[in-house]
Amino acid sequence: MAIEFFNEMYQGSQVRAPYARLEDWMRAMPAEFRQMKQAEAEALFRRIGITFAVYGEGGDPDRLIPFDMFPRVFTQVEWHRLERGIKQRARALNAFLLDVYGRGEIIRAGRIPARLVYQNAAYERAVAGFTPPRGVYSHIVGIDLVRTGPDDFFVLEDNCRTPSGVSYMLENREIMMRMFPALFRENRIEPVDGYPDLLRRTLASVAPAKCEGEPVVVILTPGHFNSAYYEHSFLADLMGVELVEGADLFVEGGFVWMRTTEGPKKVDVIYRRIDDAYLDPLCFRPDSMLGIAGLMDVYRSGGVSIASAPGAGVADDKAIYTFVPEMIRFYLGEEPVLQNVPTWQCGKPDDLGHVLDHLAELVVKEVHGSGGYGMLVGPRSSAAQLEAFRARVIANPGNYIAQPTLALSTTPTFVNEGIAPRHVDLRPYCLVGERIELVPGGLTRVALTDGSLVVNSSQGGGVKDTWVLAE
Repeated sequence: MAIEFFNEMYQGSQVRAPYARLEDWMRAMPAEFRQMKQAEAEALFRRIGITFAVYGEGGDPDRLIPFDMFPRVFTQVEWHRLERGIKQRARALNAFLLDVYGRGEIIRAGRIPARLVYQNAAYERAVAGFTPPRGVYSHIVGIDLVRTGPDDFFVLEDNCRTPSGVSYMLENREIMMRMFPALFRENRIEPVDGYPDLLRRTLASVAPAKCEGEPVVVILTPGHFNSAYYEHSFLADLMGVELVEGADLFVEGGFVWMRTTEGPKKVDVIYRRIDDAYLDPLCFRPDSMLGIAGLMDVYRSGGVSIASAPGAGVADDKAIYTFVPEMIRFYLGEEPVLQNVPTWQCGKPDDLGHVLDHLAELVVKEVHGSGGYGMLVGPRSSAAQLEAFRARVIANPGNYIAQPTLALSTTPTFVNEGIAPRHVDLRPYCLVGERIELVPGGLTRVALTDGSLVVNSSQGGGVKDTWVLAE
């Protein structure tokens, strides 16, 4: 039986209210004009420098992420519910991190197995017992959401380390406003351009105990070969802060200093865009050329803040994900506003049996996987692919989780043949510091291949502007 997919624009033959003003715009756009505008958008992205490299691939190291001009639209009512659920989840995830690096009350209470936390590769013993400023471990939380019906939203995964893609959220809006100004005059759309100011305010609010005066914030990048380097430089420019590499910083006298033409300048907050393992060669990987020797000593002594904190990655492990609703109940005493996707942990014998019996129906993922890699989409896999993946799961069951193949919603998308429905997800960016805030919108990713459910840019997905209609 064919799966019914919820079309966010159409309910039967009727246009849903959020998209009412887009139907005329869509139908009045000749194919030649649409192609001209698509070329204009690509030229703008190329000129601005919004590119995306994929490690290990040949070809263009500065390729564009495909941009779809048809916006995705949410009403205020829909957004208010999402906002409440996202903030609730960000609070619970941070409470969990503070707890498991402290007394571990949720583990003592038997709500989460100790092995999933303390034997997790992302758990950093170097910060056990340390409380970061304001008790915040994950300062930028990217919550990936999918929709299956008018009122049905599910959390697909949490990104608590260094979620990327916010530059596309901002530039998608900028380019749409430049290309279709009349569309924005006809529709009242909530702005997203306040994100850089919110981000800077969030980072400044978690300055360390030893900070005096206005906090000095920097963005730490691995360098221009990193796939998200454009985003690092883009955010530094919009925030009015320095973009630095490890060689630009050094430790002396219990503080972190930045080399400048006017001499050393003390740094208070580091928004790091490099992995834990490379932050400090004296604490983590000794061969790291990207970090700052002695950084962790300064961090633990209250001389500098690191956002997000080392060790935050244990909260976005896909096995830990299954327990987030329990975290919400345990720490907040609330019921989850947003539900998880039902998930089987292959490390559990009963769950493993179910997964192996229904492999052709499920999506199976590595617990530490990202970018659409290390996963199997059962209904779209060949018999040979299923058997090869079955062997991988049997060899290391604890490394995998499985979920049902969701009927992801679709939105109209401009494709070569014209306009067609394509599957989408959503990543809003929740900022956690003195306050918990997020701009109304996020990054909508779209699977441009007909029938594909994989929206990741590294797997050929594109991006769309995301509108939240003003009241």
